[in-house]
Amino acid sequence: MAFLDWLKVVFLGIVEGITEWLPISSTGHMILVDSFWKTPNHPVLTESFMNMFMVVIQFGAILAVVVLYFGKFWPFHRRREPRHSWFAAQSDNALVGGLQGFCDHYCYMDKIIMWLKIAVSCLPAILIGLPLDDWMDAHLYNGVVVAAMLILYGVGFLFVERYNRSRKPRVTSVAAVTWKDAALIGVFQVLALVPGTSRSGATILGGILIGASRETAAEYTFFLAIPVMFGASLLKLVKFGFHFTGTQFAVLLVAMAVAFAVSIAAIKFLMNYIKKHDFTAFGWYRIGLGVVVLIWYILSR
Repeated sequence: MAFLDWLKVVFLGIVEGITEWLPISSTGHMILVDSFWKTPNHPVLTESFMNMFMVVIQFGAILAVVVLYFGKFWPFHRRREPRHSWFAAQSDNALVGGLQGFCDHYCYMDKIIMWLKIAVSCLPAILIGLPLDDWMDAHLYNGVVVAAMLILYGVGFLFVERYNRSRKPRVTSVAAVTWKDAALIGVFQVLALVPGTSRSGATILGGILIGASRETAAEYTFFLAIPVMFGASLLKLVKFGFHFTGTQFAVLLVAMAVAFAVSIAAIKFLMNYIKKHDFTAFGWYRIGLGVVVLIWYILSR
């Protein structure tokens, strides 16, 4: 591949790393970059490969969350005698009793419960997203949809932040997220199936609306991203097949490595930013970018 082709791959990795965690739509930005920076009839960056690449590059971003938050979400520890049992009574059944013993000796049960809540949040996207995946690829991955969603959710952030100014957060930690909260956040995540919406934006917006603090909504979004993004990336890989050329495999590795490094910085920036600021600036950014994209799309036709 030529130098400019590798430059595009690195640039897409940077865009993924920044936009995956900021509520401004990573997929939308990736589609836009690919539309502006075209590589027609490229022997390596083929259309089918790039469709897969736009999603699978998320593996690098997922790894950043794992590295930064491993201690907060890993539910297992070395064997130790429990100070107390998580269970009101030990079962007489050998299998159930053995499982209870394993949990008491090897598990942080509060983190196990957190992951069960995250599983509940994943269900709506699985039930709706999987059947509609091919249809959305064919009909929604275009500039008009991306522009409309950028503007719509930009306005949404402005209204939610104005509504939220006089409210005191009800949920101030991930552990305080209830089962009902988890289900509602999962419903909001379904909205992100439309390109340009932003998965992190939809779930953060939903979290704030149900009463979570900005920090809690963002952190829960990071944890929720691990199974959701891993599943979406794996689905794209399976559909594409594992018949990469050596160069295509190198392209994926480079892009994921760049996305990982940039994601580390982006996550740290966001968590520090929202300690002192709200999401209003991101709302205005979305609206401005959406207008630019819409104008460009109209003029280019």
